[in-house]
Amino acid sequence: MTDSRAFPRIAPGLLIALGALLAGPAAADAGQTPREAQSGLSSQSGQSSQPGQSPQPGLSSEPGLSSQQQQQQQNQQRPHAKIQVQDDQGHTVLLAAPARRAVTLAPHATELVYAAGAGGFVVATIRGSDYPAAARQLPVIGDGTQPDAERVAGVRPDLLIAWQPTAAEPLVRVMDKLGVPVFYSDPLTLAAIPDAVERMGVLFGTEAAAQPAAQSLRDRLAALSARYAGRRPVRVFVQAGLDPIYTLNNSSIVSDALRLCGGINVFGLAPVVAPQVTLENVLAARPEAVLAGVSRPEDTAKNLAAWQALGLPAARAGHVYGVDADALYRPGPRLIDAAEAICADLDRLR
Repeated sequence: MTDSRAFPRIAPGLLIALGALLAGPAAADAGQTPREAQSGLSSQSGQSSQPGQSPQPGLSSEPGLSSQQQQQQQNQQRPHAKIQVQDDQGHTVLLAAPARRAVTLAPHATELVYAAGAGGFVVATIRGSDYPAAARQLPVIGDGTQPDAERVAGVRPDLLIAWQPTAAEPLVRVMDKLGVPVFYSDPLTLAAIPDAVERMGVLFGTEAAAQPAAQSLRDRLAALSARYAGRRPVRVFVQAGLDPIYTLNNSSIVSDALRLCGGINVFGLAPVVAPQVTLENVLAARPEAVLAGVSRPEDTAKNLAAWQALGLPAARAGHVYGVDADALYRPGPRLIDAAEAICADLDRLR
């Protein structure tokens, strides 16, 4: 076995860089890296009766009312909301006016807001929100797993954009008490990314910038689909970690990018999102190519050498490819860039 020191560092703290897709307590029980790779976990309202329900300012229900009575009560209050947008948890988020002081709890959410032309309305974010460059100047209110509720409250937000209703439940409780709505952003497919940009435009009132940006992304996806439809399928091992070896299954958005390019994820049917596999498992799967998120361009060459030393035939043929980890693992506009690079790589070995 090759000494682990020979392995390249693919995406430091890779399981931060799964944008940060692989980091959550639920995965630990199954022995795989956690799913949250967007460089942080999102939050859930402790006031909700359903997981992930987003608080809606000005919409409160009295104890003892039936669900129908509660809905009627909320409907009576809805005329005060000028903006209604459904988030990725299926909840309608209501705003009386376009958001002007938003806090983002995931790097991909920050990227979506900037893509929608609303970056100037983000007043704070989490550690790891580093794109575009302007986002690096934003105040940091903690990381995605432990955002500082006091610092969040201190910037007086009028909107909180979270990722998944998991780690930041105490923060959402505070936001609920302050009447700050929470919008959950979790695009699961490439096609959902331009939709997400458009919804950010509605939340911030920047539709004039968001709609053309979203259409441009859709056009690029349509061009990829048309170009690679009918091409010979290529079997791909998605490397999410090398020492130990981790991969991703078909429920990850990375696999959606592979499908667009005519790639087949060799571990796509694995029962967990980010399973740990053995070298023997990888060899038996007979991948024609390896795809990994990398933090530096030179890591691809190191990764190739490592797989060659491990005896993978695809590596001996030179078919080990690297894509910027943040672009690959964050479900934001740059994932379209990553998809274009993946398609071109796979086409070279057909």
